[in-house]
Amino acid sequence: MTRARIGVLASGGGSNLQAILDHLAALGDARRGDVVLVASNRPDAGALARAQRAGIARAVLHSPHAPDGADLASELEAHRVELVALAGYMRLVPPEVTAAYRGRMLNVHPALLPEFGGPGMYGARVHRAVLQAGASLSGPSVHFVDEVYDHGALIAQWPVPVLPDDDDRTLSARVLRAEHLLYPRVVDAVAGGEVRLGDDGRVHGERFRGARLPVMDPSLDDRALAEELDRTLGLASPA
Repeated sequence: MTRARIGVLASGGGSNLQAILDHLAALGDARRGDVVLVASNRPDAGALARAQRAGIARAVLHSPHAPDGADLASELEAHRVELVALAGYMRLVPPEVTAAYRGRMLNVHPALLPEFGGPGMYGARVHRAVLQAGASLSGPSVHFVDEVYDHGALIAQWPVPVLPDDDDRTLSARVLRAEHLLYPRVVDAVAGGEVRLGDDGRVHGERFRGARLPVMDPSLDDRALAEELDRTLGLASPA
């Protein structure tokens, strides 16, 4: 089976990168993609160190704001990247690159889009905004990337409860648990062609027929959560 060549863009520590690597490794020969490149706009990004430990090619984008995206585009082309996953990448991808990778570029956002998204909405800012709004649910949203921040077609959202005593740190940790389980499964599904962006701008495929999943039960441990998610999606659990 030919596997998709995946490039991951990250600006920070790379915990979602690690979740993708771990999930693909757990799938073994059943995985539909391999991470072949990790690129960052920050030379000190922890994601690059994770890539080095995993033996994956790394690149520092010296001109991430270049109008034509030449630096990013050349790296993706040089490594024959077929699918791009943004994992905590804190830059707007140049429109020329998003156009070239239409339907082949994904992002995960730590809130239920379209709420609490857009320019400046990242990290703790998102969780504080959710708490200030008095929302009862938050959770990760995985979507195809277009030229606008947090705007592309939604693939999946996994709501998590907002608890009465939450602060931005506790809410962030709960949402991140969901991200680490949901995002790798979406990446693998898109890599395998089970999910695709149609010419009509809608999400099509065998998985994630409805973007909003049942609310996560945070009392479950990570293994039980993963098994519950796989049952919901009709996926075989990794060995």
